[in-house]
Amino acid sequence: MQRYFIDRSQMADGCVYITGDDVKHIRSVLRMRPGDVLFVSCGDEWEYTCEITAIAADMVTARITDAQKPAKELASHIALFQCLPKGDKMELIIQKAVELGAYEIVPVSSRRCVVKLDARRSVSKTVRWNSISESAARQSRRLIVPEVHGTVSFSEALQLAAGYDVRLIPYENEQGIDRTREILSSVRSGQSVAVLIGPEGGFETEEVQQAAEAGFVPVTLGHRILRTETAGMAALSILMYLLEE
Repeated sequence: MQRYFIDRSQMADGCVYITGDDVKHIRSVLRMRPGDVLFVSCGDEWEYTCEITAIAADMVTARITDAQKPAKELASHIALFQCLPKGDKMELIIQKAVELGAYEIVPVSSRRCVVKLDARRSVSKTVRWNSISESAARQSRRLIVPEVHGTVSFSEALQLAAGYDVRLIPYENEQGIDRTREILSSVRSGQSVAVLIGPEGGFETEEVQQAAEAGFVPVTLGHRILRTETAGMAALSILMYLLEE
């Protein structure tokens, strides 16, 4: 069943009022009609089953027929701090991170990042990346659309992550898989988790030291070297498995 995300202000008197590009999608792409049913989420733990009552050129009106708390979101807020990769890899990373339960994605520009975004390109990329996040959230039946932030510097990323209960930095030179198992297994449901992933060239030693001083714990993801688009997915998959209720 189709899912749409709206603001709480678009709900009133037992109805939801869908506007914007979703109207065209409902009317012209899916060719839905009054009487058809869809799901609506408002960015919280509630999910609403709605029956379309009217379709106009700029608005779809639907009556709420049921409300439920399906518990599809992880109790832990997981943030993926992803250093900018080359090409369009970021789009794949965002899509999969959303599917795996990430609460937000923060693009990071570190020293070895090949990609450098100026202010104009950063804004357009952020718009594009948030669109991908929304599409992935619909496909995976998330109740929220994880926000993709604007690109930040490495030092800014460390500051943004300061409020997280657990901060992890997978690092190819880190040793001791048993210690990593112990660290990951100690993460408890409800704790917020920040995961910092390096670019294709990896982190510089000084950056790892700076992250450790800021509270990040270096961990290993195994004996094999993972691509940047794989490392984050591996870390998120482990956390999702451990924290899913």
